[in-house]
Amino acid sequence: MAAATPLDPRDVLRALKAHPWRLALPALSCGVLGLVVALVRSPTWEASQAMILRDDASGARASHPGQFSQLDTMKTAQETILELSHSRIVLSRALADVGPPEDYSLDPAQWPTDRDIDDAQEDTKIAPPKGAEFGKTELFYVKAQAKDRQRAVALSAALSRNLQARFEELRNSRANSVIDELVKTVTLAEADLQDSTDTLTQLESSVGQDLAELRMLNESPSGESDLRKMTVDLEAELRAQKAALKSCQLLLNLLQEGQENPGRLLASPSRLLDTQPALKRLKEGLVDAQLATAKLQGMMSLDHPQVRAAREGEREIGQHLHDELEIAIRGAEIDQRIAADRVANLERQEKAVNDRRNRLAQVRADYANLVSMTKHRTEILKTAQLELSEARAMQAATQLASVLDLVDTPDTGSKPLPPGKITITLGSLLGGLMLGAAWLFLSIQPVREAQPAGAAKSSSAGFSAGGAGSLRDPGGRESGARDSGDSEFNVQDAWRRLRSTKLPTR
Repeated sequence: MAAATPLDPRDVLRALKAHPWRLALPALSCGVLGLVVALVRSPTWEASQAMILRDDASGARASHPGQFSQLDTMKTAQETILELSHSRIVLSRALADVGPPEDYSLDPAQWPTDRDIDDAQEDTKIAPPKGAEFGKTELFYVKAQAKDRQRAVALSAALSRNLQARFEELRNSRANSVIDELVKTVTLAEADLQDSTDTLTQLESSVGQDLAELRMLNESPSGESDLRKMTVDLEAELRAQKAALKSCQLLLNLLQEGQENPGRLLASPSRLLDTQPALKRLKEGLVDAQLATAKLQGMMSLDHPQVRAAREGEREIGQHLHDELEIAIRGAEIDQRIAADRVANLERQEKAVNDRRNRLAQVRADYANLVSMTKHRTEILKTAQLELSEARAMQAATQLASVLDLVDTPDTGSKPLPPGKITITLGSLLGGLMLGAAWLFLSIQPVREAQPAGAAKSSSAGFSAGGAGSLRDPGGRESGARDSGDSEFNVQDAWRRLRSTKLPTR
């Protein structure tokens, strides 16, 4: 059985010499076809409109008005613009502004149709500047493609304007929704604050005159208040009055005993009689008289006139002392009643002050909670009102200024989009050469039958003598005979020969 020989470049060159048109014909056909397409084809123009995005200047978060504080915020805004650029609303408005092309086959009244919008989505795009990444620079380009240069410029300009308007509409809509939400938040915060304020007012009204004490106790639990000072003063005065009452009782008892037994009065301490100066003086005089009488009795008899006079003086002083005791007892009784009334009054005052303090202690926790709640709700209301003011400022800004601005005018450049006419023609010619080479390779694949070693030389000689006519196909026919006879190209036969070819291995 014949064995397939490896592919030799010399066989390819011989086949090319034998069948040159199999390579030239596809190349010329494709080249001519590419030239026709290049001449007939309309060039595609792309217009680019530069736009720049800035951040909102309003708001407390804008440390540098107009600049984005974070890249994520700018990236999110540009992603929103990217989605808006492919929205059907923006594209339909831009196409309506430009109008249908001159070669539009449908009714111009139907422009733009859904198909036109779909085509516009493929012909428009958002791109960052060269060498930059989308979302990391404030500048980007809105690009639109068209067959006509002026139409590409018009499409790019219309798309930029409508994109700018749509983005501002979105900002305004978002600001309105935020305002509505913040208005409800402010209303609820005001209602909560009013509720807690009313409750706090009722509690403060119930406290009455101790409101200042309650506020001071709430602000400084360990501080000294007027009520605390009053309690301390009352306790000190009550102790003093109780001591005075006890002194009055002792004095009254002493006076009553002295009235029955004058010796008890003379033996009493002098400090008990500090409140009775006349009685004290009579006591001292009686003592002096008794001493004088005793002195005279030691020197004279009892009947001596001086002794009798001294004893009469002692009796007179004792009588005056007895009379003064009655007066002192009535005065001591009055002092005792006054001291008792004073003690009772101080005890009532102390009890009233303690009741006030206990009442304040009972309401202090509720009062502190209400005050804290009122302050917290006040802060919530203040924050909500501040955010509402910022949202309204942002809404006013959307109506007066835009954060998406145009930079210069759309530009198409000096040349349309590639490929050009020369590129199309050369590409078609190269494709034809590749098709011709494939045709030549598949239709002319030389195969040699295996021969004995002794016959190799004669076979080589015969091959040299025969030239190109000695090439054989797998059917055993010579290529020359095939050219002169049946020159029809058999694809199945060529494929079978290709599969039977064994390429050399390295």
